[in-house]
Amino acid sequence: MRALNRHLPTVAFRLSLVLVLGAMASCAPPLLSPDEPRSPFDRYDAVRNQRADQSFMDDYGVRRPDIRGRLGPRD
Repeated sequence: MRALNRHLPTVAFRLSLVLVLGAMASCAPPLLSPDEPRSPFDRYDAVRNQRADQSFMDDYGVRRPDIRGRLGPRD
């Protein structure tokens, strides 16, 4: 019982540190917002309804940001 009481402050500190760091990481702004210009030709693509999608579904069914489509050259 004494060993548990001796390690309790250390465990509580580590747990609170993990919770605080997790909360800070979840408050980060998105990598690419929908309103930001994506490329020099973004206005041209938007007028012609040829904008790249903001995200795509990968092979595992997880939604991922479409960075290549948004920032890369048009085909």
